[in-house]
Amino acid sequence: MKRIGITIGDINGIGPEIALKAIGHGRWPADVRFVLIGSEQGVREQAAALKIPVSKKIEFLEVGQAKWQPGTITAGASRLAEAAIRAAVAGCLSGELAAMVTAPICKEGFHRAGIRVPGHTEYLAELTKTKNFGMMLMGGGLRVMLVTRHLPISAVPAALTKRTIREHIELTGEALKLFGLPAGKIGVCGLNPHAGDGGVLGTEEKTLINPAIKAARAKGYNVSDAIPADTIFYEALRGDYDAVVAMYHDQGLAPLKMIGFDEGINVTLGLPIIRTSPDHGTAFGIAGKNQASAKSMRNAIALALEMASNPNPWKK
Repeated sequence: MKRIGITIGDINGIGPEIALKAIGHGRWPADVRFVLIGSEQGVREQAAALKIPVSKKIEFLEVGQAKWQPGTITAGASRLAEAAIRAAVAGCLSGELAAMVTAPICKEGFHRAGIRVPGHTEYLAELTKTKNFGMMLMGGGLRVMLVTRHLPISAVPAALTKRTIREHIELTGEALKLFGLPAGKIGVCGLNPHAGDGGVLGTEEKTLINPAIKAARAKGYNVSDAIPADTIFYEALRGDYDAVVAMYHDQGLAPLKMIGFDEGINVTLGLPIIRTSPDHGTAFGIAGKNQASAKSMRNAIALALEMASNPNPWKK
């Protein structure tokens, strides 16, 4: 029996709704069970209010309680969400869970609750004691790895180093193996317009990005030179690259969300456990209205199952 843990995220968002819909409307293997981690009472309350059936493939792991107040940011909801994350990680590390899928959390709610973490990715790395990790987004036919994540644009150049860029290229290469593409081609975005235009429009390509690419190639990874960001995603969709490494958040996610907004998946690479999530937020504006699409959550669950069926290269 393969058990997949699904954290309910912020109970006042769409997390429980999309989890119930994704499980109930998906065609899942007979030997798979889903463990909803959070508040069973809260999930069942939403299921009854929104008239969504609770699948027989669902088990519950109770980690706390929080009042259901659709669309409202509360510290209690975030404390429950944080407890669910910790329980899911513990289950994956112990082997009780084959993978974890996380519903969206609210960073403002975490702040109100006194939980000081930048986001899921960084917190999962902390909980699993992982130093080298990365966030890959998938959707619309693209796989995109971000070298930097939630930083102001002004802070991006200083945050880029040859080592960081190389490590993210290598994480991408290992991920492609996990996806069944051992010789997958990795395209790397330049930071500057026209990839620096030979140094005229910036030197990061010459001093950081291309040297990092050369070092990754020396380790056997199939990597392009730095490519202008305004063409590389077209080339990736054409099939030239199996994944793209972007230097900063919006450089990579703007094109991906343009073509795959309601189907995107987030996967954390480098962890000794499997973690995926839908690539959207809590959607407080439609919470409690039975309007949320479960497509992204369904895709995240399917990817978690696929990844859990292959050896994890980062599991010690």
